[in-house]
Amino acid sequence: MLDIEVIEDPAAAEASLDPIRTRILQELVEPATATQLAAKVGLPRQKVNYHLKALERHGLVELVEERRKGNVTERVVRATAASYLISPVALASVAPDPRRFSDRFSAFWLLALASRTVQEMGKLISGAALAKKKLASFAIDGEITFRSAAERAAFAEELGVAVTRLVDKYHDGGSATAAGGGRKHRLVVVLHPALKTPPQTDTSTEKPADKDQSND
Repeated sequence: MLDIEVIEDPAAAEASLDPIRTRILQELVEPATATQLAAKVGLPRQKVNYHLKALERHGLVELVEERRKGNVTERVVRATAASYLISPVALASVAPDPRRFSDRFSAFWLLALASRTVQEMGKLISGAALAKKKLASFAIDGEITFRSAAERAAFAEELGVAVTRLVDKYHDGGSATAAGGGRKHRLVVVLHPALKTPPQTDTSTEKPADKDQSND
């Protein structure tokens, strides 16, 4: 089972978006039979079997084993991944293309880059799995608070300079690449505001109702 599977087929994407099938995929992180699933999701076994066949047909569910119980053979299945992500490839005709424009300060270009990252990583993960090789990747995720817009702009400028310096130091566009000895890597650096977390209402300070109140 993969940690994350990127769905590229439009039909598979449509199948995964059905609320009942989404619930089934969630439950199938652990292997189960149709009878066991029916009890968990509160549906008749026949209906669960219908959805399982559709998910299996699109490669989202796989057979783990078959168990013989008297004259009946039970199929134990599980989801092919713990989580799923729909690739922009599934919407190829309307997917954002970062090559259409390039603007470091455009939120839409950032989205286009993120879309391309999902698309390319999906294909790379699938290829690495088929080749039974580990995929070389690296990511950094963190948060930084700026005191002002001016400091944010200064940080972005210095970050750009630092990245450019590193690229100039390590990029090999010469003989090794031409001879097939080098491997091109994609580098994407993003900076965007963090989502605001809604404040939680604290009910611990509320005074309890007076149980001894009486009517006048």
